[in-house]
Amino acid sequence: MDAMTLARATFALLFTLGLIGIAAVLLRRFGPGATLRLPGSTRERRMKVLETLVLDPARRLVLVECDGESRLLMLGEGRELSPPARKPEA
Repeated sequence: MDAMTLARATFALLFTLGLIGIAAVLLRRFGPGATLRLPGSTRERRMKVLETLVLDPARRLVLVECDGESRLLMLGEGRELSPPARKPEA
């Protein structure tokens, strides 16, 4: 392998790593959710997590509000365990 081939391989590697770096910066800046950060975008989120409580390493309670209604979810072991909805007391 002569010096010219080694130099060409080195520059090709640097060029490829540069393209990967540029792609990473662009994805971080304009990636998923970038449209929500644009000025003039007034889309309001419908769901938010109010509180979480870790019960043990495999389970946790999550209080979620969706469309003005709160729900308590128990998450654990790869499945969602949701208690039945209660009717509000008068």
